Amino acid sequence: MKHHFLLITRLGFPIVVAQLGTIITGFADTIMVGQYGTDELSAAGFTNNIFGLVIYFLLGFSYSTTPVVGAYYGQGRYADAARSLKESAVANMGVCAVVVALMSVLYFNLHNLGQPEELLPLIRPYFLVVLVSMPFVSAFNSLKQFCDGVGDTKMPMWVMIGGNVVNIIGNYLFIFGKMGCPELGLVGAGVATLASRVLMVVALLVVLLKSKRYEAYLDGLRLPFTSRGVEHLTHKGMPIGLQMCMEASSFSLCAVMMGWLGSAPLAAHQVMCTVGSLCFMVYYGIGAAVAIRISHFRGQENWAEVRQTANVGLVMTLVTGAVLSTMIFLCRYPLAHLFTTSEEVVAVVVSLIVPMVFYQLGDCIQTVFANSLRAIEDVKMMMFYAFIAYVVVSLPLSYVFGFVLGWGAVGVWWAFPFGLTTAGVLFWTRFHRSTQKQVDVAK
Repeated sequence: MKHHFLLITRLGFPIVVAQLGTIITGFADTIMVGQYGTDELSAAGFTNNIFGLVIYFLLGFSYSTTPVVGAYYGQGRYADAARSLKESAVANMGVCAVVVALMSVLYFNLHNLGQPEELLPLIRPYFLVVLVSMPFVSAFNSLKQFCDGVGDTKMPMWVMIGGNVVNIIGNYLFIFGKMGCPELGLVGAGVATLASRVLMVVALLVVLLKSKRYEAYLDGLRLPFTSRGVEHLTHKGMPIGLQMCMEASSFSLCAVMMGWLGSAPLAAHQVMCTVGSLCFMVYYGIGAAVAIRISHFRGQENWAEVRQTANVGLVMTLVTGAVLSTMIFLCRYPLAHLFTTSEEVVAVVVSLIVPMVFYQLGDCIQTVFANSLRAIEDVKMMMFYAFIAYVVVSLPLSYVFGFVLGWGAVGVWWAFPFGLTTAGVLFWTRFHRSTQKQVDVAK
């Protein structure tokens, strides 16, 4: 068990650091926009939550790359792993094109979503800038999942940290108009995000093509991609993407409900989504490392190690979740004031901390076993389980608690512990049943 802990830590630590860098950037975005204006913070909260659905879907879709590449890597088939990168790029960019088209339709219907009228002039231009950055999100996802699959989690970490630094500096320059740059307000935050996403793709491509570590894969990059490979990645990626989209929807679509309650609850929801994602991204780093290790063992048909790796990852995630939850709860007042000067928003943020702490158990379990199921390519039922947890359980409860029972913003958030715990139990059960069958066959 000790060697699993050490190897998961070695792989997961760079992923966690990179994700924390992303969260710090999200904190900086939210803080700077919040300091610029409460209406801008509300508009950013609405737009970011809508695009959260898109980003989680595209990220989930790209996850099908890691187990395929990881299995080839575990077997020493480097050329096939590199060819899979090309197939991943084709699949991911194709899906992204469809998503961009759908989001363009949504743009022309923003006025039908029931948001405060004064926010629409702020939402529209910011929405367009973020939309332009989506192809670069997909391109980066393909490249990063390939690197993760071959066990190189450090290099993407440095690229993401560099991109985050560019984003934060760009925020300062373009939101407030510093050092001769135009004062663009909320749109400036979108411009900074777009610039950082473009630079991350370019940097990752340069490293892959020029680094000695990847010389063994260059011949494979010259191989033509196969339609069968693209279809396989699409077939496996679509359920994962939809599963993650439904998970994100339990948060993102609640932004619409928060908008019904007013600008202050919507701004508080944006703050809490940023804080909550801090915990999730740490869990995701551990879960991603678990998935990498499991994909290697799956390639070697070592199912006993597959099961043990997942169990060790769960323990690591639960301990981490307990520590993070305690720190956030104890620091809830200064944390809220960090994001906004509005006492009304602060009061709502503080009230949402308690349900956020309660949903950490379910979030830990579902993150580890969702990644474990992806690693063994058992993904079809995940979409169905996610539908139950997030669409059947979480979203309706948000409406019932928030509006039918009249609990307001706190009620909307009290649905999350129920949805995430349901998902965690279902994923855990599926993983252990699937892998126990493989262990029994091996005996």
